[in-house]
Amino acid sequence: MSKQHRSIAIDGPSGAGKSTLAKRLAEKMGYLYVDTGAIYRTVGLYAFRAGVDPADPAAVIPLLKDIRIRLGYGADGLQHMYLNDEDVTGEIRRHEISACASGVSAIPEVRAFLLEQQQTLAKEHDVIMDGRDIGTVVLPDADVKIFLTADAEARARRRWLELKERGQETPFETVLRDVQERDERDTNRAAAPLRQAEDAVLADTTDKDLEQSLTLLTEIVKERLQA
Repeated sequence: MSKQHRSIAIDGPSGAGKSTLAKRLAEKMGYLYVDTGAIYRTVGLYAFRAGVDPADPAAVIPLLKDIRIRLGYGADGLQHMYLNDEDVTGEIRRHEISACASGVSAIPEVRAFLLEQQQTLAKEHDVIMDGRDIGTVVLPDADVKIFLTADAEARARRRWLELKERGQETPFETVLRDVQERDERDTNRAAAPLRQAEDAVLADTTDKDLEQSLTLLTEIVKERLQA
């Protein structure tokens, strides 16, 4: 049976610009954009609200039976996250939810809970999906795999500016430390650790602005799809 839909997997560390670039690329190509980080943030938000340690499997796993997550898309194509029918799109972007997302994402049962939902989207649509293990676990047969990265200071500065634009005043040193700590957790976790898939193209955007980075990704995708 021939493959009906095409998929592009974009992986990389926190703050590499995956969501922004994947969204722009999806708009350009007419693909459905799936921000898997937002899905994990939604689970992290639920754990945060429940007052449990997001990195404690014994505390988080029992919560899964009460969690209903839905992705919605507006006329503008933007992804909205719904937690038990509540739109939490803005809530999950709070700074403290980042660590919660990292905590729950290291729990195998959480990853299994969300895996089928992500794979179903790729079966039903042409998708650009970004995250930490898309090319290695979620979509191992993706048509194009990109590992997007930048050095820690560049990623922290981007994240700091993003928070500032949202009115969240956080010291740059705090954001940098959080980025470095999340790199450590994501790279060394037992469940689906962050790593570059063997057939992924490395895209380093340390010295590139948004438009230059988008051009780089567009060229990689065009070349791979024509191969």
